[in-house]
Amino acid sequence: MSFRKVIRKLPPQDFLWKLSSLNIIVITSAIVLSGLAIYNTACVLVGSMGNLNDIQQAQFNSVLFNYLLIFVSGTIITASLLHYYLTRKLVNPVQKLIESTKQMEKGEYPAPVPVTARGEIGELTEHFNGLVDQLKANDADRSKMISDLSHEVRTPLTNLNGYLKALRDGVVEGDTELYQSLLNESKRITEMIEQMELLKEWGEISSHHYTEYETRNIAALIEQCAGMFQLQLGRKNISLITDAEDCTFRLNAEGVQQVMTNLIDNALNHYEDSAPIQIKGSAQGGLYHVSVSAPGPAIPDKEKERIFERLYRLDTSRSRETGGHGLGLAIVKEIIDKHNGQIRVSSEDGINTFCFTLPIR
Repeated sequence: MSFRKVIRKLPPQDFLWKLSSLNIIVITSAIVLSGLAIYNTACVLVGSMGNLNDIQQAQFNSVLFNYLLIFVSGTIITASLLHYYLTRKLVNPVQKLIESTKQMEKGEYPAPVPVTARGEIGELTEHFNGLVDQLKANDADRSKMISDLSHEVRTPLTNLNGYLKALRDGVVEGDTELYQSLLNESKRITEMIEQMELLKEWGEISSHHYTEYETRNIAALIEQCAGMFQLQLGRKNISLITDAEDCTFRLNAEGVQQVMTNLIDNALNHYEDSAPIQIKGSAQGGLYHVSVSAPGPAIPDKEKERIFERLYRLDTSRSRETGGHGLGLAIVKEIIDKHNGQIRVSSEDGINTFCFTLPIR
């Protein structure tokens, strides 16, 4: 049976007593053996001198034994009390961790364990508290995501089911426009699932210390992503201006392309007015700065941080019409975080600007 299983089966107080008893037995044995060795050695040395007769030798042996007995008893008692106190002080945090772990096994999140010890025990307690906080946050995020995702998927599915039942019952007749609407709803569900998979993929990569980096010119990547939208820009009669400074460094090319694609697509979905979309890139102070600016509805200050949350949207009705799911910006933030970069948004004079930085490796 492993030590861990023994600990889990023993009540905390029993574990302390058993550990203390075992160590006290070892301490007592060491002190008694040492005392007997000293006693026998002293008696032999005094007897070998030949200055004492038998009665004096016996008295000496008796007095030495009594003193040694008092010393050994006092030492054992003092050492046992001191050992119990120190062991209890050391084991108490471990007992609290065990109790908290049992609480977590029942599906409950325990209160933070007070950090009363230093060294490895204190560090273990801090890591345990951090783990509990992270699990609570993950659980809350997962519940919120499931709730939001259920809400997002329910709307297009309800539309699809309603139209399909109406077609089945002959209430409505199918035409090109209706079938196109049904196809759009189906595509929206498919795109949402694909973006969720992409977000999950980058979230898993972010929890590890590796990713595929390669040396690339980021300006070329920006131009390549901008070129992919030329057809869509032409149809909407929107101008796009790029001004990116050449800079070659190690990055995840696929991730950076995904960031640029999502930001440009976000600018198109919320485009208003007639000003051009502008993309700028420059290297400054060991960082490469990229900004994507486009005219659009103003973003309130209190919403600027939340727009990077999963499934969060400023305007639900408008986002559904333009095909947004509140996932694109969340994916952008995951990728930028993985590159140890930062992203922010500003909204001034009808122009929304998303800026992010990447360390030049």
